[in-house]
Amino acid sequence: MIAVLIVAASAALAAPVPTFYKDVVRILQDRCQACHRPGQIGPMPLVTYAQARARSKAIGQMVRTKKMPPWLADSRYGHFANDVSLTAGQIETISMWADNGTPAGDPRDAPAPKQWVEGWNIEQPDRVIEMPKPVEIPARGDVEYTYQIIPTGFTQDTWVRMSEIRPSSRQHVHHAVVYIRPPDSTWLRNAPRNTPFTASSLRDPHLQHEAHWTDSDMLLVYAPGSAPDQWPEDMAKLIPAGSDLVLQMHYTTNGRAARDQTSVGMVLTKAQPPKRVLTLQLTNDHFEIPPGAEDYRVEAWGTLPNDATLLSFFPHTHLRGKRFEYNIIHGPGQIETLLRVNYNFFWQLSYRLAVPRPLKAGTRIQAIAWYDNSRKNPHNPDPTATVRWGHQSYEEMMVGFFDIAVPSSVDKWQYFIRRNP
Repeated sequence: MIAVLIVAASAALAAPVPTFYKDVVRILQDRCQACHRPGQIGPMPLVTYAQARARSKAIGQMVRTKKMPPWLADSRYGHFANDVSLTAGQIETISMWADNGTPAGDPRDAPAPKQWVEGWNIEQPDRVIEMPKPVEIPARGDVEYTYQIIPTGFTQDTWVRMSEIRPSSRQHVHHAVVYIRPPDSTWLRNAPRNTPFTASSLRDPHLQHEAHWTDSDMLLVYAPGSAPDQWPEDMAKLIPAGSDLVLQMHYTTNGRAARDQTSVGMVLTKAQPPKRVLTLQLTNDHFEIPPGAEDYRVEAWGTLPNDATLLSFFPHTHLRGKRFEYNIIHGPGQIETLLRVNYNFFWQLSYRLAVPRPLKAGTRIQAIAWYDNSRKNPHNPDPTATVRWGHQSYEEMMVGFFDIAVPSSVDKWQYFIRRNP
């Protein structure tokens, strides 16, 4: 037995140290460079050997503590196609490389550089729609939700399989929502086009109210850390001919004045796909989180009016958000957890099911958020405050977005006509 142990120990000691070109760069390409390349959200690029070597100690620490790549889903619930977390073997490879002199190895062992579309994390967009006028963001103070209505110019129904929001001043964008306003919609119909406005800048009280509520379908949602929408070949979102895009922007100040001119990139399909993607949401805006509460629970639920295929989730709260969960309630005491997230306001991720889930009409879906309004929360703006729903990050929200697929002939309003008893 002693001899066997000695041989095993010797083999472990003799294991070759991973090199950058043979081992590490492959992991960086697959898991890191979507953010860590020039022009992206990552604070530094990790494309070349010199770039990775200069940050090797931090890289090793981040992967060992699983802070990077950011993935917040509890592994006990669900499997997700966009899971970027590292395997135990990948963590070990990077750790050994960082702890043993960061050897470069032979450049001939490297895979071909990953090909990225300049400025985008989707394929080369077929159409880019940019704000006609930039938004001026002050250095300090609260910024009211800012809107900009942009005509698409689409003369025929257009199916969008991939889309991405690209703020020009990411550090000021709390979130952004792109709504699809079809030509027969009356929503904000008398508001100005092609220029920024807020609810308070509209003189008509009815328009002011409309700025804060709509049942229009969404193209996509953006928040810090969120990924672009990329649907399978047989699915897409529809922008009807003659539609406008309505950009709802929530800006936050950081001590420096800036300008933002957000763009929306879209990859289109050549023909109508069999399935249409709709974004729905479970929302609770009637809650009061007591001062000092460490684990305050807020719930929302609803039943699907018709059959659908469940595709993905996007939970949203503000700085006091602690956990977020989606469940199917099968009956009394029968709860199936689909996703549980250890929530982080600074990494608001989407979670796409590895295998889309067909659901029958009447399926009861529940969303639960937990909040930490105590002094233990390092991001808590004020643990002495009673917290209610509000637009600013020092207030709170509870929104459980989720995406479904339905037949492409069914729009959002038709989907909510309950046909089954």
